[in-house]
Amino acid sequence: MELGVWQSLICVRKVEFGVYLAKRQDAPREERVLLPAKQVPEHLEVGDGIDVFIYRDSGDRLIATVNTPLIEKGRVARLKVVEVGKVGAFLNWGLEKDLLLPYKEQTRKVGAGEECLVALYVDKSGRLCATMNVYEYLEQDSPYQKDDMVRGTIYETSERFGVFVAVDDRYSALIPAKECYGNLRIGDTVTARVTQVKEDGRLNLSVREKAYLQIEKDAARILEAVDAAGGFLDLYDKSSPEQIKSRMDMSKNEFKRAVGHLLKTGMIVLEENGIRRRGTL
Repeated sequence: MELGVWQSLICVRKVEFGVYLAKRQDAPREERVLLPAKQVPEHLEVGDGIDVFIYRDSGDRLIATVNTPLIEKGRVARLKVVEVGKVGAFLNWGLEKDLLLPYKEQTRKVGAGEECLVALYVDKSGRLCATMNVYEYLEQDSPYQKDDMVRGTIYETSERFGVFVAVDDRYSALIPAKECYGNLRIGDTVTARVTQVKEDGRLNLSVREKAYLQIEKDAARILEAVDAAGGFLDLYDKSSPEQIKSRMDMSKNEFKRAVGHLLKTGMIVLEENGIRRRGTL
């Protein structure tokens, strides 16, 4: 019998409080698992087969259920936090005993009532637990192609690599560091464009549109910043990339493209150390 997955077992003994199941009729007692009476189908007899899910009850004993959990071992799902205790958070996964998400498996602190993306695994002590480190559990055979728009959940961030995303809460994807704009936090849902389908099937994403579409949006943001500063913005082509990224949340190249667009349309004029809205002093 395997923890955390559905399997077909045989009814080997009926008792008042349920039935015992095993892989074979002559299985010894230690290789049997109880299916509680309230879950036993009405016409189940000794020798009949039945599909069940195996987990551990509140007494840490193996138990069978015909109820459908919200997640299986090795899979990823979004589960709701029921409460937070001394050892971690407890998640509702559709069964009587809540699922533990240990503190060491949390990539951010979670609170009661919120949802978090987790995978189900068996820990070193043989218990089913949840983890927010879902990278190794995500699939790599997504149906998406370059330039498709996708939605996903951010599950990890890295200054070196970028922002890791579970597209459809299922497929492995990355927003590379150079494409990270805005406040991208673990747990957020993002809409992004596929920029590359890598050889191993993982996706590279961007939260920005194609350059010719993004210029209009960037130009509008620059105009808003100019107006908010009273008609003059002290950023220009010699400003550092860090200054531009910090204040405008765009790369220096994107800033220069948008400024060029505004110059062509006559909306702004360039001065020695900044940008002025045309017609303002």
